[in-house]
Amino acid sequence: MKGLILSGGKGTRMRPITHTAAKQLLPVANKPILFYAVEALIAAGISDLGIIISPETGPDVRAVVGDGTRWGIKITYIVQDEPKGLAHAVKTARPFLQDDPFVMYLGDNLIKDGVGPLVTRFNQGKADAFILLREVANPSSFGVAQLDASGRILCLEEKPAKPKSNLALVGVYLFNKNIHKAIDEIQPSRRGELEITDAIQRLIDTKFHVDSHILTSWWLDTGKKDDMLEANRVVLDEMTEVAMEGQIDEATRISGRVHIGKGSILKNCIVRGPAVIGKDCQLEDSYVGPFTSIGDGARVSHAEIEHSILRENTQIRDYHGRIVDSLIGVNVELTRSQTKPVAYRLMLGDDSKVEVV
Repeated sequence: MKGLILSGGKGTRMRPITHTAAKQLLPVANKPILFYAVEALIAAGISDLGIIISPETGPDVRAVVGDGTRWGIKITYIVQDEPKGLAHAVKTARPFLQDDPFVMYLGDNLIKDGVGPLVTRFNQGKADAFILLREVANPSSFGVAQLDASGRILCLEEKPAKPKSNLALVGVYLFNKNIHKAIDEIQPSRRGELEITDAIQRLIDTKFHVDSHILTSWWLDTGKKDDMLEANRVVLDEMTEVAMEGQIDEATRISGRVHIGKGSILKNCIVRGPAVIGKDCQLEDSYVGPFTSIGDGARVSHAEIEHSILRENTQIRDYHGRIVDSLIGVNVELTRSQTKPVAYRLMLGDDSKVEVV
């Protein structure tokens, strides 16, 4: 079985962060989201992966992920010239997939239990396609499945205005070679895209076997800032890899599950986990609260930060204020010229220079 990870798209809902970075490379607990997808497929026993990339952000994805050597696997990159839908991505990847069964995994999704049990079930069964479902509060934002009383799939719709159920398609699909013929037989939707829901519906209409499983554990779609922060919170909340690889002075207090990377120095700080601080960071006279991740090379002084993501080489100096629920990009310089105790919620793109007055 092969794996197909989608890491294209323009990430418009995450701008300005995604003006300069692929959304799948944004960090959750200081690790690119895309790595979670790669590692989930590896854990399921899949070692031949194709990654769909766009012309705009593809070089960055290649540079960060590499050829798979770090995991001992093979990675093939497949360029999708335009984001014309998930089924179009599969069609673009046909030379890589050939007639092999495969898992398609959306690269900006996180699933608690991984995909190993699903792959086992698919390999042992007789389904031509297998979809993962989960109850959601806003089904009109997703592909939606309607089931009968026995659990059989009646129909699928892509982002319907009036959903027939609250069962959304999670970003993991398993297919055999019959999906390719189904894709060849569908037409672009009203959005101008080849929808994977239409292709799966075509399988159902032509009497192929489509199975499903309703997920009860967490699933996170990291398409927006608040989704990213929630993913960061959930992953940190389950963090078990705790280490003190940096240096702290006698005035610094650490409590809870905290990971501090090599070369980092903390002076007169309070850190309350779960939290992760990367390598070669310098923090002074600051408070780092729960559910915060700070990227490599960051510099922070006189600031309170909680429930936030700071990316690499961020500089927050002499801030004398509180930052919460924020996503701050690479190489951002953030200062403050007042001392009034106010909390700010920020979303700043890479290389920004901001003074709060």
